[in-house]
Amino acid sequence: MAANSQIRYISRDFNNIRAELINYSQTYFPNTYTDFSPTSPGMMFMEQIAYASDIMSFYLDNQIQETYLQYARQYDNLYDLAYMFSYKPKVTGLATVDIDVYQQVPAITSGDEKIPDYNYALLFGNNTSISSPAGQNFIIQDAIDFSVSSSNDPTTVSVAQITANEPEYFLLKKTRKAISGTVNTTTFTAGAYQQFPTFQISTTNIGGIVDIFDADSNQYYEVNYLGQDLIYEGVKNTNVNDPNNFSNSDDTPYILKTKSTNRRFTTRFLNESTLQIQFGAGQPLQTDELITPNSDNVGIGLPFEQDKLTTAFSPTNFIFTDTYGIAPSNTTLTVRYLTGGGTNANVNAGQLTNINTSTVNFVTSNISNTTLAQYVFDSIVVNNPIAAEGGQDGDSIEEIRQNALSNYNTQLRNVTADDYLVRALSMPAKFGNIAKAWTQKPNATDPNTTLDMYVLTYNVNQNLTTASTSLKNNLKTYLNQYRMIGDTVDIKDAFIINIGIDFEIITLPNYNNSEVLAQCITALQSYFEISKWVINQPIIIRDLTVLLDNITGIQTVQSLTITNKAGTTSGYSRYAYSIEGATQGGIIYPSIDPSIFEVKYPGTDIKGRVVSLGAGSYAVGGGASGIGSY
Repeated sequence: MAANSQIRYISRDFNNIRAELINYSQTYFPNTYTDFSPTSPGMMFMEQIAYASDIMSFYLDNQIQETYLQYARQYDNLYDLAYMFSYKPKVTGLATVDIDVYQQVPAITSGDEKIPDYNYALLFGNNTSISSPAGQNFIIQDAIDFSVSSSNDPTTVSVAQITANEPEYFLLKKTRKAISGTVNTTTFTAGAYQQFPTFQISTTNIGGIVDIFDADSNQYYEVNYLGQDLIYEGVKNTNVNDPNNFSNSDDTPYILKTKSTNRRFTTRFLNESTLQIQFGAGQPLQTDELITPNSDNVGIGLPFEQDKLTTAFSPTNFIFTDTYGIAPSNTTLTVRYLTGGGTNANVNAGQLTNINTSTVNFVTSNISNTTLAQYVFDSIVVNNPIAAEGGQDGDSIEEIRQNALSNYNTQLRNVTADDYLVRALSMPAKFGNIAKAWTQKPNATDPNTTLDMYVLTYNVNQNLTTASTSLKNNLKTYLNQYRMIGDTVDIKDAFIINIGIDFEIITLPNYNNSEVLAQCITALQSYFEISKWVINQPIIIRDLTVLLDNITGIQTVQSLTITNKAGTTSGYSRYAYSIEGATQGGIIYPSIDPSIFEVKYPGTDIKGRVVSLGAGSYAVGGGASGIGSY
């Protein structure tokens, strides 16, 4: 090579590299080689070099591009990048649907009336399978116990058969969420001990792991990362299981507990059809996974044990062990996993009618009348009253990008008041249903981080009621895992203001007054449906009059009045409220104390009538607001 030659590094494609090679030869070897015709041997070598350089440049650019989440295009790389942002991509979308499950039970006499004999109630185990005639399979993940009824799990009772003017059989009905998919079982042999053993499931449309047990019936629990040793566990709400926190309220079927476990695993998708299962590195005979932190063992795994003053400790790894849970060895692992989903999982209403009864048993085992028991067992019926929807293919390239970025920003921590609000509403229903929640600081100028959370739940009739002690304890346990260490959250009861609506309308000529009036009542019932209302939401009277004015056949709304309904003897809230005093500028404001308006009995508390012109007028008052005990 010529001394002091000038080399340009900006040429990256075939034509530019070829031109640079020609220019380099002409500049530094003008007398050595002069034949630059397309057919010359020298040009052949130059073009081959340009060709190879262009390919290398392309792959280098592609590899750099694949290291950025915003630009990567290969699924394997996108999966790796997504996990760096703590997002687990979905390779299939499971359809969901409400399933009605029915069974008959015989009637027994209690006092002067006939009631269902719950000795013949059935228990449907977890992951009960149902299917359509076309072969689409769904599973009901939560167990169904017909002997229990609560606000979160109500049992609808109706008369099924009548003999001699008295009920002979009652029909029990429960509703559950079902997801599309099939539970599959596979086994893995864990041989001699090794750190962080991994196993792979290779198939299509993997929905996730159901459970993992070893040969000694020890269960391994899935966690988000191996350093996480705390999991949630549900314990049935009975006096035997928790005599201190037990309450007779029906809004909390299960008590929420946290449990520290050293048998855990994590999963990650390597690609669209491969799910990797990874365990920790601890040996079964090691005990450091069960150590309680104290001054003698915190940080014992630090190199050289030089200084603990500036060490960043984690409560999930306080002794700096590298085991991250037990690694199974010399055993057989039985893994149940879910497959299914996709667009084919969306089925029409009334198609899911076949049930696998292998997981169904009687709640009471000592039933003597086997003939009656068989009749009850054969009475099981399932059906989906609405179509199953939500089934879709896995995340697309762009969905992985956006979901990973979104997941990174959330951090699974409660920082703002809205974070606590959404987290409370997301608590699984079996631990109690938080129907309404509201968060606020008791003093906006107070530098302390105390936060007041006001909550309400539903009763068996889907009306609002205050939360039981058990439900509040579950919520406290649930929020504690996401709470910032300096935050204090006080869980309180919100106030319920029951209201009624009275209105008068004038109809257009040639319209049926009864039909128009019925449409008005239906529209108001839909407007005040409690699922659409939140705590501290005001009532805007103009919205109600506009709603009625838009109904076909309405000439004008003559009057509309909101009244307070209070008194426990009448079935309403114990708190009375001055509607007139809370009305300002055509808006009825809730109390300063967090409260919510509720039409408790929409069938009777919304009343209307048709009047003639000039029959009345509408007025709005004003003043201060306040809640009083009734």
